[in-house]
Amino acid sequence: MGELWEGLAAGFWLVVTLDPDLVAITLRSLQVTLSAVVIASALALPFGAFLAISRFRHRRATIALLNALMGLPPVVVGLIVYLLLSRAGPFGVMGLLFTPTAMIIAQVMIITPLIASIAHQSIRDIWSEYHDLLISLSTSKWQRIRTLLWDGRRALITASLAGFGRGIGEVGAIMIVGGNIDNATRVLTTAIALETGKGDFALALGLGFVLIGLAIAVNLAIHAIGRTESEGKW
Repeated sequence: MGELWEGLAAGFWLVVTLDPDLVAITLRSLQVTLSAVVIASALALPFGAFLAISRFRHRRATIALLNALMGLPPVVVGLIVYLLLSRAGPFGVMGLLFTPTAMIIAQVMIITPLIASIAHQSIRDIWSEYHDLLISLSTSKWQRIRTLLWDGRRALITASLAGFGRGIGEVGAIMIVGGNIDNATRVLTTAIALETGKGDFALALGLGFVLIGLAIAVNLAIHAIGRTESEGKW
């Protein structure tokens, strides 16, 4: 028990003093995850809106597949990206394996279904209110999507933040495609796993404090943007 308290104290001190290694790893984590969220949102939000307003033959199957992909094991995603980017893979010539770019690709594949599914559910509710108006104005499909994305921006930002929350805590896929290389691809989750294995609980706990802080900040942002408390939804 004494070792636990010593580790907690040492970890807290690393956070307070802004330990250089801690800061570098944190910034790298934010760089990778924020980049993935921006790319995933650009793909997922319009697709979610498209599913909400469109009617086509295999729409239900597409939605079911999208929801299923939300539970796709991250290690499987990491393996797929690894095979694609390895020297024997189709994109091996690009030399992206064990780089932050590979980590971003893996995170995009993981969080895009999540963001798209939340966006689809949110836009579907808005579409039920706007349907008659937009149809009567003879708007094109793209104009409808653009209008719904703008009017539903608060809920869609929440979807992106949910994707950030999942991405920042990812470890399996990131470890496979990034390699956990010091000063190159080491991020919060992989560093925690490494330092715990080495027995450096102080740095591991310091990294854990930062990761927990980021998770709390994201959840507070979700509630603030959604205004759940002020609207009596809690």
